[in-house]
Amino acid sequence: MSFVPFADGRPAGQPIDVLTDFLDRDGNARGRPVGVELDRQGALLVADDVGNCIWRVTAARGS
Repeated sequence: MSFVPFADGRPAGQPIDVLTDFLDRDGNARGRPVGVELDRQGALLVADDVGNCIWRVTAARGS
């Protein structure tokens, strides 16, 4: 899953990986992101229908 910065409605930079490793070395899905949302604290919530869970993604401390 990647983030692409935008400015004035257009891409304004290179994609940045935010959440990776949904495939194992053989190409089998370990997870499959199917929906995203932001929570009240600004964290990214990602629904995973292979892992049957919701991931909460935040910035690393000190970032």
